[in-house]
Amino acid sequence: MRNLFAYILKQYFFFLFLLLEVIAFSFVLQNNFQRATFLSSTGKITGTVITYMNNITEYLTLKKANDQLVNENALLRNRLPESNIIRDKEIYYSRDSIYRYIGAKVISNSVKHQKNYLMLNKGSRHGISKDMGVITSEGIVGTVVDVTPEFSRVMSVLHVNYKINSRILKNNHLGTVEWPGNYYRHGLLVDIPMHVELFPGDTIITSGNSLIFPEGIMVGTIDEYNILPNEKFNTAAINYAVDYNSLYYVYVIINLKKMEQMRLETNSANDQ
Repeated sequence: MRNLFAYILKQYFFFLFLLLEVIAFSFVLQNNFQRATFLSSTGKITGTVITYMNNITEYLTLKKANDQLVNENALLRNRLPESNIIRDKEIYYSRDSIYRYIGAKVISNSVKHQKNYLMLNKGSRHGISKDMGVITSEGIVGTVVDVTPEFSRVMSVLHVNYKINSRILKNNHLGTVEWPGNYYRHGLLVDIPMHVELFPGDTIITSGNSLIFPEGIMVGTIDEYNILPNEKFNTAAINYAVDYNSLYYVYVIINLKKMEQMRLETNSANDQ
């Protein structure tokens, strides 16, 4: 006790200052205007801190939310009419194509080479195999060319050897989309019949004449139609629907009838 009393005497000015501060602060709070101002300022500071902490929390949980969103979108795609088997009494029949979708994240990508590829964070362990199509909600991306248990390698649409079996939406005429190897937003629609007339903005979709992509996946729109004299077919410059430089999440397409279709194609080839 004697030591405590000696300490207080030694720190007399500090404790006196603290006492005066408390008295002054109490007088301030007794004034309604000053009290309101103080509480308002405190509320703003508290609100700012809470908002800041919420932003940090939202940022830290953003990846998980995005992953959940992609998986939910894949689930919704799997529930589309063309992806379901329909039961009519005791007879089962199906749409022309049955597909399933697996959401995946792009972990590497290129657009500046003549032969561009992507890598996805899912592989054979997740049900992905070679020759599966890859799309986004905006359109076509490419085809899986190699897999490991955890990863997939995808040949991009931006590959000079990549060809897309396509269809002109307004008249159903077939064509082929290629990448000329320059700007990543522009492609080329070739093998257009001479009598077909196209205009800027006309839509190009996948034809469905392959085992990889269902019909109707967006490819792009016509930018410029080129009439080639003395040729059997014309060409058209197109704007790709997908911005391949900003790919982040994609969907891998599983064709559940692929083996059956391949068997028929093999039988047809053997008969020729």
